[in-house]
Amino acid sequence: MLSLTCKMAIKAVIYLSSKSENGEKSNIKDISDRINASEHTVGKILQQLARKKIINSLKGPTGGFYLDEEQQEQAIIHIVEAIEGDHIFKECGLGLRKCSAAHPCPIHDEYKIARELIEKMFSEQKVRDLCQSVTKGLAYLID
Repeated sequence: MLSLTCKMAIKAVIYLSSKSENGEKSNIKDISDRINASEHTVGKILQQLARKKIINSLKGPTGGFYLDEEQQEQAIIHIVEAIEGDHIFKECGLGLRKCSAAHPCPIHDEYKIARELIEKMFSEQKVRDLCQSVTKGLAYLID
C-alpha cells in the first residue's frame, strides 16, 4: 500500500524526532545512514517534507533537519499524505480506476476494511509515539 518513498519518509521523521527531543539537528548523511537509504533519495524526501511543513530545515554550519514540538505531535497520516497524496486511502487495491461498491474488483470489500484500518492507525499514531517505542528499544528503524 505505501510506496518505498513513503516508508523512508516515516522512518526519517521518526529518527528526526528522536534527535529533536534533545535539541539536535541532523544532516542528510546521518539520516540516510540511520534509516539505511541513499543520501540522494533521503535528500529529496526531506526537501518535500520541509516544503509541506512536516519537518523544519535550517541552513548553515549549525543547520540541519529537525522537528519542533508541534511537529512531534502530528499524526503519521500527515507524512503519508505529504508523500502519497490523500488518494491512497480511496484507491482500489488492484489499481482499477472505476472500482466501487456498485462495480467492485475481486478484493474490494476486504481491501476497503484493511485500508480503513490503516488510515485509522495513521490518523491516531503520533510521531512522538512511534519515536518513543524506538528510543526505548521496543521497535527499530532498520533491520
